[in-house]
Amino acid sequence: MSTGELLNVDPVELKFPFELKKQIACSLQLSNKTDDYVAFKVKTTNPKKYCVRPNTGIVLPKSTCEVTVTMQAQKEVPADMQCKDKFLLQGVKAPDGATPKDITAEMFNREAGNVVEECKLRVVYVFSPQHTPAQDGSEAGSSMRGSVSDNGQANAAEFVMAARTFTDEVQDKSPEAKALITKLTEEKNKAIQQNNKLRQELELLKRETSKSGGGLSFMLVVLIGLVGLIMGYIMKRS
Repeated sequence: MSTGELLNVDPVELKFPFELKKQIACSLQLSNKTDDYVAFKVKTTNPKKYCVRPNTGIVLPKSTCEVTVTMQAQKEVPADMQCKDKFLLQGVKAPDGATPKDITAEMFNREAGNVVEECKLRVVYVFSPQHTPAQDGSEAGSSMRGSVSDNGQANAAEFVMAARTFTDEVQDKSPEAKALITKLTEEKNKAIQQNNKLRQELELLKRETSKSGGGLSFMLVVLIGLVGLIMGYIMKRS
């Protein structure tokens, strides 16, 4: 607790039970120990990270006011769970009967001769009792191990069943498969023989053409086309 002439502030450390991806709130109690109206204002070094409600207000004489500081959900754990964020609470006497609407920035300006009381607050991260790093790591590891074990057993069973089904199908259709393979082999051999014969005729025709000194004959062009068709047929069947 911080004890000033105007306000008592409790606590002076904002302790947040840190949890990833979750908004966390912390409360401040402001106690007005005087017979005067006291205006207050809360500022922070990281306004995008925290939401303060109310960030300004009036504490009535001999009464208290609660301020809630909410930290936005964080995506990663800070190094060593340390936080450098700071808060500054300012208090100043206000006219009797003042309301939050009467608060202005000029009231907290010391250069204007106003007596401004200040209290610095620091942020402390603590692990939530329900969620500690060891527990999270253990749960994650157990979940992962269970998942891997279950998936491994399921995949192994599926593989065995698939292998048995494939073996049964091959055994049932083995006579048809053998006949088809034999037929394709015979057709392939015939096509190879025809191709060799055409090549021999093509070589003979080339020699005759070279002796006569002329260009390729129409027959040679036809033979080249036939060779191409036969080769294409062989490639498709094989």
